[in-house]
Amino acid sequence: MARRFTDRAEAGRLLAEKLQHYAGKPDVLVLALPRGGVPVAFEIARAIGVPLDVFLVRKLGTPGQRELAMGAIASGGIKVVNEDVVNLLRIPDEVIDRVAAEEQEEMARRERAYRHERPPLDLKDRIVILVDDGLATGSTMHAAVASARKAQAARIVVAVPVAPPSTLNEFKHEADEVVCVLAPEELFEGVG
Repeated sequence: MARRFTDRAEAGRLLAEKLQHYAGKPDVLVLALPRGGVPVAFEIARAIGVPLDVFLVRKLGTPGQRELAMGAIASGGIKVVNEDVVNLLRIPDEVIDRVAAEEQEEMARRERAYRHERPPLDLKDRIVILVDDGLATGSTMHAAVASARKAQAARIVVAVPVAPPSTLNEFKHEADEVVCVLAPEELFEGVG
């Protein structure tokens, strides 16, 4: 029977146990993907004693099924497209571009709301732990990883409490480390 978390805070505490090797390191930064990733990341940052911030990404929802991601966008002009979803649903490029433009506007609005007068994050040469409350298609996390790579992060860690093994395996070649509470460890030989 699969283990369930009582809440996102518990999931964060369990993830923090797996991230103790980053405790107190001055170059580590925990970045939460809002909204669900914030309570998870808060617990991680508190437990390992490193700074916490938000990292904005926006899902590109399919027409008629906004929760099904056909891709995602992130800072730095990053756009990732889930070709499987796009091809299966025969979504034309102009629809993807329109949804991306709408989500870019919303991301800019949220960036102003979250950051206020604070400057954009400098990820160069930092160890970045990207946290969300779970992965389905992984589109938003793919965009976050690509954005962190473009920003020249020294090491990128994907940390989630739960995700399907197939989605986690996609990050094997993108992230430097993948940490998941409810994932068979043998899937990640050679990662980390």
